[in-house]
Amino acid sequence: MRPTRAALLVAAIALTPALLLTAPVHAVDTLASAAPLTSTTPITPKPATACPATSSTGTPVDEMTADQLRAAILGVLADENSGTGVRREANEALGGTVDDMRAFLKTGCRIAQAEDDRVEVFRILHVATQNGDRRVIQDVYKILDIDTPEALRAFLETGYAEAQFEDDSVAVARILGVATKNGDKRVIREANAALDAYTPEAMSNFRWTGYRLAQAEDDAVYIARMLTNPDISDAMVDAIQAVLDDGSPEALRHFRTVGQYEIDG
Repeated sequence: MRPTRAALLVAAIALTPALLLTAPVHAVDTLASAAPLTSTTPITPKPATACPATSSTGTPVDEMTADQLRAAILGVLADENSGTGVRREANEALGGTVDDMRAFLKTGCRIAQAEDDRVEVFRILHVATQNGDRRVIQDVYKILDIDTPEALRAFLETGYAEAQFEDDSVAVARILGVATKNGDKRVIREANAALDAYTPEAMSNFRWTGYRLAQAEDDAVYIARMLTNPDISDAMVDAIQAVLDDGSPEALRHFRTVGQYEIDG
């Protein structure tokens, strides 16, 4: 069931520290911080390595000749999706006996794939922890508790995308709530567009790309409006001109949230 925008906003508020919802008044309006412009973009899991159960001619592993076994393993190594564990075990099998090669194709490849999947899941956990993506973190721990090849692979193929979509949706709703407090028109417009589309792609694109650009536009407008203050100091004018000349999203964000308060006068 598609969650309502109100439900997403409730979840977003629950994740927003109280201190981020208000900040000192300066020059034009109040300022709250929604999210850092630089976060770690979630990774895209690689598809599973194809561990063949038959040869290219349909011969079962138990009936393959040494040449067929070798060809099948070389095919695994040629797969661009094969991970470190799979490649290691495949090379060891090629250097071993016929029984070693057969064992790799029957069970070793699948076990090695699970090892690679486990590494990928830990990478996802690391990134999700950096980004505060609670649903992803929660689901990763569940999968690691189960820790079967099937559970790991299912999470990478479907579960992770579903969890990331939920976290992205909450993040976008949170950004919208803060932008509304700050009157950031471009962010509000783009966040609403993402929520109206309500697809994984729309949420991800706004959170990891669109938000940074929209926030930069609103920050530039905010900073330029500061020049209309009749009591503005020369030092502040110089600082504003410098940051507008820089024009980068990071410079604009830093000045609006931190730098302006460090200017004397």
